[in-house]
Amino acid sequence: MSRRLRTAVIGVGHLGKFHARIHKANPRAELVGLVDGNAGPAGEIARELGVPLVPSIEELPGPIDAVSIAVPTVLHARIAVPLLERGIACLVEKPIAANSGEAREILAAARRGKAVLSVGHVERFQPGLVRVRELKLDPRFLECHRLAPFSFRSMDVGVVHDLMIHDIDLVLDLVDSPVKSFDASGGAILTDHEDVASVRLVFENGARANLTASRASLQPMRRFRMFSREAYVSLDMTKNYGLIIRKGPEWESGREALRTQEVAALAARKDWLQERVMNISELDLSGLERPLQAEIDDFLACVQEGREPLVSGEDGLRALELADQICAAIRSQVW
Repeated sequence: MSRRLRTAVIGVGHLGKFHARIHKANPRAELVGLVDGNAGPAGEIARELGVPLVPSIEELPGPIDAVSIAVPTVLHARIAVPLLERGIACLVEKPIAANSGEAREILAAARRGKAVLSVGHVERFQPGLVRVRELKLDPRFLECHRLAPFSFRSMDVGVVHDLMIHDIDLVLDLVDSPVKSFDASGGAILTDHEDVASVRLVFENGARANLTASRASLQPMRRFRMFSREAYVSLDMTKNYGLIIRKGPEWESGREALRTQEVAALAARKDWLQERVMNISELDLSGLERPLQAEIDDFLACVQEGREPLVSGEDGLRALELADQICAAIRSQVW
């Protein structure tokens, strides 16, 4: 490992405090300070971690190699652009910016400063999604449900940019084909923005995806299902549990038995059905870091090694552009 990176966290609110603790614990990083104008809760985190809290980036002690930016979305471009132009690597929380124009400014600044830019689509680092990507399946249909009780946070944006954008990024990454068309619906319930949204995406390669998001639900849910010619995968990300179903070694011969044998007889051969005709197994999700830890470690490793992060600035822009289009379609319904 090369030398430790001098890092800082900008914005020490609900999410920024987790970034700060992970930076402090990561062996790649030397957390030199926190930046936040609110000396109350942010000051408590600074004292906990034994680092200074300063109101502006210019007051951080000494040079900085990399930062996490966890301020409100409307401030992302204002903070990230000058840092990237100076060659300081930035992990910008999702969505990358308040609009696609500001997102392009951030990308251009990273190119000018030759700086690493990563976007905080942390779901890419969920253990189940890590395993799904390793399977290298060809998804034909995906279904994502992301439901949450109302939290009184992120009220400056709607549920598409707050929650659904995670699944937009996942689906765009896994399908890897341009979106041909989509149909979206949703509306406001508790805020001035959409609090529930549903969209069906159709891709140029023929794949389909249904995405549902709500921040006005009674119980949280984060479910992901993917169907391909090779397998069916189901993930429950709230429980960190995954299941995969594939054709077993006796699939062809077993299909004849399924047509001719009585249900009671088949029930008595459950193990044969689940292990030989079909292969039903739990995904091994052990040995993987927690998502935010893995995201920050990937970001810091990319800075040290000069490589592209798993979630690039271009990925962040792509997800934001589609989220903007979905929101525009929902607003046109005047719900």
